[in-house]
Amino acid sequence: MFHDVERILYASDLEEGSRPAFRAAVSLCGHYAGAQITYLHVIESLSGTARSVLSNMMEKEELEDMLHKGIDALSVKIRARIERFCEEELEEHEVLGLKNIEARIEEGTPWRKILAVGEEMNADVIVMGTRKHSALGQALIGSTATRTLTHSKRPVLIVPLGH
Repeated sequence: MFHDVERILYASDLEEGSRPAFRAAVSLCGHYAGAQITYLHVIESLSGTARSVLSNMMEKEELEDMLHKGIDALSVKIRARIERFCEEELEEHEVLGLKNIEARIEEGTPWRKILAVGEEMNADVIVMGTRKHSALGQALIGSTATRTLTHSKRPVLIVPLGH
């Protein structure tokens, strides 16, 4: 299915029920000696209106400090998720462990940032989950997975998730 896989980009929305997609990334990683997973979560950028409202309520330094603290807290949450997954799902004999997984948080439009990080790290495959969307929701905004798949120059493995 894939040539030698060394770099796997796993994109997560951190929502409940996303474990099957991460499990697929871990399984893929386990089939290739020395493979690494980059666990990516993208925070959508604040709109101009939201930034304007916040800048009227607090100083720029306060806002930046709040954003950095939020990203630090999110990093801790992601690392804890990865550790919990490894404890609960990996067998003792499996070679994959925390040393094979890097956590990363970026800000931007999710599908664009996923593709940019994939290019930057020269990912061999992008793994992500997708949830069912209503036809209207799909038509208006599309899903991150659909946009990533249609714009990617790299293989994309999309795992269906529960609602």
